[in-house]
Amino acid sequence: MSTFIKLLLVLSLVLTGCATGSGGKRFSKADREKQGKIHYELGIDALNKGLLPKAFDELMQSDSDYPNQPDVQSALAYAWRLRGDLQKSEQFYKKALRLNSKSPATHNNYASLLIQMQRYEDAESEARKALADPRYPNQHLAYLNLGDALLNQNKFNEAITAYRRAGQFLPGNPLPKLKEAEAYVRYERPNYAQALLETMLREQPDDRAAVEMLEGLLVKQGKRPEARQVLKSFVGIATSALDRAWARDELEKLDHD
Repeated sequence: MSTFIKLLLVLSLVLTGCATGSGGKRFSKADREKQGKIHYELGIDALNKGLLPKAFDELMQSDSDYPNQPDVQSALAYAWRLRGDLQKSEQFYKKALRLNSKSPATHNNYASLLIQMQRYEDAESEARKALADPRYPNQHLAYLNLGDALLNQNKFNEAITAYRRAGQFLPGNPLPKLKEAEAYVRYERPNYAQALLETMLREQPDDRAAVEMLEGLLVKQGKRPEARQVLKSFVGIATSALDRAWARDELEKLDHD
């Protein structure tokens, strides 16, 4: 075959947007896009199941088949974070935002990463960008991240407000109140923190996280009999064998300290 004919064939492939797969099979641009979306969905499923190597395999293949998709970049950012490479994770979040700067989910996930990296001012900015879109369905997560970013900048009152707004989006969920109680403990307002935790436990007496925080607070204040009573009550109502075992271990520690 002459060189001229070979060049014509190469040019034809470029102009028609086709690629050659294994076995000589050719894929159109639409086919590659479809394959990229399938690999993305498989990658997300693997992430949700904790199958990190599989997630990387699928997401990297998706990026190869259908490059420069912000959702794929954001998913890869999360995967790298799970793997422990925060710098690599940040690179992918930045790329995702360059491709789609209006994604509140990406701004919020990036804020969470920045909190882990202890870059609290940047985290506050990203959380606020996520909250700028009132259609974002996970506003509670953005408010929790905002609260954490503010608290770590010693903006106590603003952090409390953010946690309470998160609670408005999560009625019945204890996490925003736990965050608020933790803030009160941190800023040496133990009486209010204790009252808040006790109120939570009257509503949800089997909440181990609240019991654990309240026990630690009481021990720190020298109220060991009260801490012991909290644990004994929890042993009596906890439905999880692991939670009961934890409480019994804590009681033994109190008895021997």
